Amino acid sequence: MKAKRSGIPQIAELAGVSIGTVDRALHGRPGINDETRQRVLDIAKKIGYRPNLAARSLSTGRRIRIGVCVPQEIRYFYNEMWEGIHDEADRYADRGIEFVFRPIPELGKGERPAFRALVDSAVQGIVMTPGNPDAIAPLIDAAEDSGIRVVCVSTDAPGSRRSCIVCVEPRLNGLIAGELMSKFVFPGSEVGIITGMLKTVDHREKAEGFSKSFSEFCTGGSVVATIEAHEDPEESFDKTRTLLKRVPDLAGIYVNTVNCLPVCRALAAAKRAGKVRLIATDLFREMVPYFGNGTIDASMHQRPYRQGQLAVRSLAEHLLHDAELSNAHYLNPGIILRTNLHLFRESGGRSR
Repeated sequence: MKAKRSGIPQIAELAGVSIGTVDRALHGRPGINDETRQRVLDIAKKIGYRPNLAARSLSTGRRIRIGVCVPQEIRYFYNEMWEGIHDEADRYADRGIEFVFRPIPELGKGERPAFRALVDSAVQGIVMTPGNPDAIAPLIDAAEDSGIRVVCVSTDAPGSRRSCIVCVEPRLNGLIAGELMSKFVFPGSEVGIITGMLKTVDHREKAEGFSKSFSEFCTGGSVVATIEAHEDPEESFDKTRTLLKRVPDLAGIYVNTVNCLPVCRALAAAKRAGKVRLIATDLFREMVPYFGNGTIDASMHQRPYRQGQLAVRSLAEHLLHDAELSNAHYLNPGIILRTNLHLFRESGGRSR
């Protein structure tokens, strides 16, 4: 009994052409007329054929290449993201994907040359964290026009034609933090925001969401300052001290980046720790004592490990199996309190 053919041999048999002709049609190679190409593509679609790019790349010695351009600082956040990226990359290492890592020192610093280097290294996809979205958008658009899929992770370049964003939706993050702060302070309270750079979409939208939500939920309450500290510890400390002196009745601070330790130290130096309610962002081991002594009331967890993992997985599955690459993957932020602190992996727990 003759074995039933499948895949490329089946398409060749149904189309009445050679296997080589099918391969040229499926992968857009020259040496085939348009009528034959279309007939092959129609048959492939009819039988539900999807090329196994991983097997093909391994058999031909050609590998799919994915570039990664993500900051190294602030390490408290990006170490977790890098761990998710590397763990997921390891899963695809024997499936025909090669990863090219081009880390940048910190958000926005050196991202344009790093991105160009990845494009020049013949990658088919790039995972990146835009720090200067207006400046990087033309490079992203050029990459997409050349067939390189770009997935933004953590921060976005919404003015670009990037394929996908993976993040905790920043405005929602800020809205939740604003509502939460309203439960911690009295009506009519004045609060402040310490952020990184407002030109970074993630930072700006979290600040906007917080301001809107706090004003809505805290009767008569107001955000009296939104301070850019550029993720610099010394700048964060000094500007927090200045804010505390300028607004002696300040009731709360929302730090919408991971750079909360200088703010904690400034509160302690001003003898305001535990008196000014503090909502931070994310979690790392050095924050744990500040939960314990009441300096930090809550933190908005952005799940950096999961963000890195999902960004790599989405792009890899798209390149390997033509899986749909959604325009956005928005993760639900977690709220960390002293009660559930022990459940998070960054404090030694297990949550991811």
